Parts: sequence; C-alpha cells; structure tokens
Amino acid sequence: MKYFTKAWYEEAQIRSFLIFPDTKKEWDDDIAWYESEGLNFKEICKSNLENRKTDLLKYLPAHFHPYIEDGTLNSQFPSEELREMADQWVLEYDEKTEVRVESYRNNYNSIKKSLPENVINLVEKTLHDARVISFEMPSKGTLVMTLDCRGGYHYLTDIRLTFTGVQKMKPTTLREGSVWLYDEVYLTETGFELHVLLDGPLMEFTILATNVTIEIIS
Repeated sequence: MKYFTKAWYEEAQIRSFLIFPDTKKEWDDDIAWYESEGLNFKEICKSNLENRKTDLLKYLPAHFHPYIEDGTLNSQFPSEELREMADQWVLEYDEKTEVRVESYRNNYNSIKKSLPENVINLVEKTLHDARVISFEMPSKGTLVMTLDCRGGYHYLTDIRLTFTGVQKMKPTTLREGSVWLYDEVYLTETGFELHVLLDGPLMEFTILATNVTIEIIS
C-alpha cells in the first residue's frame, strides 16, 4: 500500500489520545459518568495507554514521552503545556492526512476511466467495516471472498466478491472475521491492483486481477 498503510493507521489511532475536553468541568463530568456506570476511569485509562504505548512512543515526539511513561497523558486533565503540544501535533497530523487523501484521490481520478466498471463500484461503494466470512480459491486464477456488510455503510447484507484473472495475491489467505478498513486501487497492464488494509489482525492485503464481480447473496 502506498497511502493507507499499517503505519498510517497506527498513527491515526493515537490521535484520540491528544483530544482533550475543553474545560476541567467537562473532564470531571466524564469521570462522573464512568463512575455512574460502575467503571473505573483510571484503570480504563491505564489499560488504553498500555495497549497503545508502543505506538505512542513510536509516533509521538520525545517531549510527549514523560507523559506516556507516567500515565498522565490520558489520566489527568492536561496542563497548558501538554495541551499546546497536543494541539500542534494534531494540527500537523491532520494537514499531512489531508495531503495524503488528496494525493490518492488525484491518482484515482486520473485512472478511473481506464478501470473496469466493477472495480469502480468495488471501491466507490465502500466496504469499510465489512467482515470476512470466507476466503477461497475454487480454481486457478479465481478468488472468492464473502463479506458481511451489515456493520458497514453500503450493502448492509452479505456479498460475494469474485476476482478473476488473479495473477498475484499477498498474503495467500485471510482470517475469517478480519475487518475491511480501507482500500486503494491502481491500474495495471492487464487489469487492476487492489490494496486493502484489514484489521484482526492489522495487515495489508494485495491482489492483482483482471476483473471482479459483486454479488448480493442475502
């Protein structure tokens, strides 16, 4: 993948750690809500931080690291210093993301007229949050992927994707239950190259094929 990569997605997830309530009252109200639900706010903050600690240390500049190491990044109302640092990082991150999205959009628009119509439908009728039900190659050069789109944005039912003229696929299988996050498509001499970012586990999937059909099956 060139744009919506594993690294891009990991960095996107840590953005939420740098968005704080505007006032101390809002912060206290959030804590009160957790307590009213019988939830331990500090333990949840600690667990969330531990789950993302590696990525936080990887993608955030060194001046954030003390807040990560002592757990105050997300467990205390932010100081003015931390808020200013966070606001600057988020601003720069959002600007980079806007450039990334615009660059991919321009690339896609430049090749759209040359893509098979079914490929255009595949990427424009988003499969975001669709879940892999099955994944099989019934014959050489043919891949059949069944997806549950009920948690997605478009089909809201099960669909079957049949890729034909498959020349390359990496990895060669996908785990059932994997979630389709983002995709990007490129033109090749014989068809198209589709890149998909999946979660469960987080991974990049690539397939080169001649065409694809989309079938609603329930």
